[in-house]
Amino acid sequence: MGIVAGLDSSPDFTRIVVCDADTGAVLRQGYAPHPVEGPEGSGRPSDVDPQAWLLSLGEAAGGGLLEGVQAIGVSAQANAVVPLDTQGGTVRPAMVGGDKRAQVAAADLIDTLGGREAWAQAVGCVPQAAQPVTKLRWLAKNEPEAALRTAVLMQAHDWLVWQLLGRPVRRTTDRGGASGTGYWSAATGAYRPDLVELALGHQVMLPEVIGPSDAAGTTPEGLLISAGTGETMAAAFGLGLGLGDAVVSLGASGSVMAVHPEALYDQTGMITSLADATGMHLPVVTTLNAVRTLRGTAELLGLADLESLSDLAMKSTPGAHGLVLLPYLEGERTPALPHTAGTLAGLRRESMKAEHLARAAFEGMLCGLADALDVLRGRGVEVRRIFLLGPAAELPAVQAAAPSLFGAQVVVPQPADYAAIGAARQAAWALGVSQGTLDPRTPPAWQGAVAQVLEPGEELAVGQAVRQQFVSVREQTHPGAFRP
Repeated sequence: MGIVAGLDSSPDFTRIVVCDADTGAVLRQGYAPHPVEGPEGSGRPSDVDPQAWLLSLGEAAGGGLLEGVQAIGVSAQANAVVPLDTQGGTVRPAMVGGDKRAQVAAADLIDTLGGREAWAQAVGCVPQAAQPVTKLRWLAKNEPEAALRTAVLMQAHDWLVWQLLGRPVRRTTDRGGASGTGYWSAATGAYRPDLVELALGHQVMLPEVIGPSDAAGTTPEGLLISAGTGETMAAAFGLGLGLGDAVVSLGASGSVMAVHPEALYDQTGMITSLADATGMHLPVVTTLNAVRTLRGTAELLGLADLESLSDLAMKSTPGAHGLVLLPYLEGERTPALPHTAGTLAGLRRESMKAEHLARAAFEGMLCGLADALDVLRGRGVEVRRIFLLGPAAELPAVQAAAPSLFGAQVVVPQPADYAAIGAARQAAWALGVSQGTLDPRTPPAWQGAVAQVLEPGEELAVGQAVRQQFVSVREQTHPGAFRP
């Protein structure tokens, strides 16, 4: 079929991979940071001129990188909302990331619609500060003139696709991206324009949601542009996830998602019901404490890095001599304990050693994520294989404990640009459908991720005993807080 490209416009950089359309083999790649800087010491800015994404894209594609490419797929950061006026100009910079300014707006929206259950039933998720619907509420309250001028709403990948196509009249998005907005329902496959009006104060134009293998359009030069999708969905597609697969992502906070044939409605709001890039669904459960638990423990023990903490933990044994850490250092979402703190239980003279605390930190983090997995399993989601993502997945202490605590095969993929690869695979799918060589319901079968596979094996019973010890302490400390 030829060659295709996938570009991933993350919060910090653009990465482009050029792949063989039949096998998925990466032929060449490009990279460029976004020319974006916040005020000194502010970290990543909450407002970004989207032109920065185009500049970064142009730089990453330099040197003839896209020569011979027949189709391009676009993956981009989640939760970025680009408000446009009637002429297609940006009303204000794009609002990106987990915008803490919008926390009050989230609570406001939840109350206005009638509570968490009302939102979960309407669109499969409860508003959080990062979501576009919440940012619209913030905009209406804090920048009413900009809100009034807003006539069109786009997300980062929608906007980039639109720019690549030369800003046509037709604007498109995909199910995956739309499902993260807070005003599109994965269960019904339809927008809720009433929720946009509730947040922004008036109706706006929204992109047309096209199918996973549909093309958004073709450039004047004949380059096909696929539907595009959000980073999470593109990474899942790049990894080759299917039914029975789950992903545990180890960032400062943690997330667990799995492929499922239907949208899950969860009245507590613990599950965020996203759509994927294939026509299936990606229910997600989030924990607030993952790698931050390890970093806090390393600092407490005076260790320089997580590798040192892992080495120390490996000197202990499963169960950490009875030490149990409930890792709710920032409060917690799963279970819903927003104002609690962490708990260290099981202190005895013989357990008061640095290596046991180190081990308890790893086990506590993984047991918290196992709780999140149980939320999905409790709703009938099949989990046979778990992909473990993030730099911390490489740590020996994580790999030693995860399979037995999760009770499943654990796959640790080699680091790669999976979101960009997923975008390229989507481009190959759309190209194949346009040429009549691929079924619109069946994506191209690309080579799977190169990975290390870890089995629970003989350690399963020990791991499940450690898990039960964690559950007992959690129930004693926070009775009834966790109801999967």
